[in-house]
Amino acid sequence: MTGLESKRRIYLDNAATTPIREEVKQYMLEVMNGPFGNPSSTHQFGRKAKSVIEEARKYISKTLGCTGNEIVFTSGGTEADNAALTLAVRDCGVKRIITSKMEHHAVLHTAEAMAKNFGVELVFVNLLDKGVVDLNHLEELLKEGTPTLVSLMHGNNEVGNLLDLKTVGTMCRAHNAYFHTDTVQTMAHCDLDLSELPIDFLAASAHKFYGPKGVGFMYVNHRVKCHSFISGGSQERNMRGGTENVLGIAGLHKAFQLSIENMEAENAHITDLKQYMIDQLKAEVTDVRFNGLSDQLDKSLLTVLSCSLPCLPKDGMYLFTLDMNGVMVSGGSACTSGSQKGSHVIEAIDPDNQCAIIRFSFGKNNTREELDYVIETLKNMMVPVPA
Repeated sequence: MTGLESKRRIYLDNAATTPIREEVKQYMLEVMNGPFGNPSSTHQFGRKAKSVIEEARKYISKTLGCTGNEIVFTSGGTEADNAALTLAVRDCGVKRIITSKMEHHAVLHTAEAMAKNFGVELVFVNLLDKGVVDLNHLEELLKEGTPTLVSLMHGNNEVGNLLDLKTVGTMCRAHNAYFHTDTVQTMAHCDLDLSELPIDFLAASAHKFYGPKGVGFMYVNHRVKCHSFISGGSQERNMRGGTENVLGIAGLHKAFQLSIENMEAENAHITDLKQYMIDQLKAEVTDVRFNGLSDQLDKSLLTVLSCSLPCLPKDGMYLFTLDMNGVMVSGGSACTSGSQKGSHVIEAIDPDNQCAIIRFSFGKNNTREELDYVIETLKNMMVPVPA
């Protein structure tokens, strides 16, 4: 098609954000229309607002196998990541942060700030083929004995690689290191039992599991002794001053609950979609390659499929052309758009990659019919331009 945007709306960018479930919207409206008191107030309106927060905390902590005192509500995953790294350095005596070059910028930029402003040593663990964390190298680093925080994400948001949390956490405990993990892409999509996982800090965000934006939580293991990271009040177990986002926490609670209850069925649906997309891309699109472990269903996020595609002839731009055809995805390659920088994740695992990078990320609302349209659109885009 030319000149006009497609009337189709196919959303395949669920790793960036997910649509809010209708049930979540309705629950948030109920809370919005209910008592509006400040949850720190002792009168009945305040107590009812407070109960919304504590019911959410109780459900989340029970589901994750931890205590309510270990859950701190935040404005999202970025705040939780920032707080975890900052607290580890400020309150836990951490002198070194070990992370990887594939982490989210919420971790990388915070680690860089800790190094610049507080003299913390910043070390990057080696990456093996396809971006797999080199656990042997990690153990060698931990053996050095420096007071350390290891920060490695559970599921990579760009290429989908999954980390074995129990193995890494056990390794950290054996060497008296703290372990922080960003679970923004996996929370309420994967089974997580914090009573069995040696994790000290964890970050999560509601809008990645069909909840509202601007709210999330941080898990801080009870063995970690740290103090307020936002001063000005005793809210959130004296950890985060300021009046709580009651409406957002309510939405997070309902979205978390529904995602947990529907996890098996929705994961089965998304697994089917991802495998179908892999098969169709291999069959119909010339020279497609998959980045990281994203095409290995047992080693990657079910929701993420990262592809390398040959650059379009002449001035073609994948993301722009797909968007004009009603397909919303993410990318990050120099040949995709003159205004975009290349992906730091792809640079870390495949620095010689000169292809266009497209990330398809699936959600519960997607269908095979939508994927057929995407494949057909890609095929049409890559027809050679006549000389």
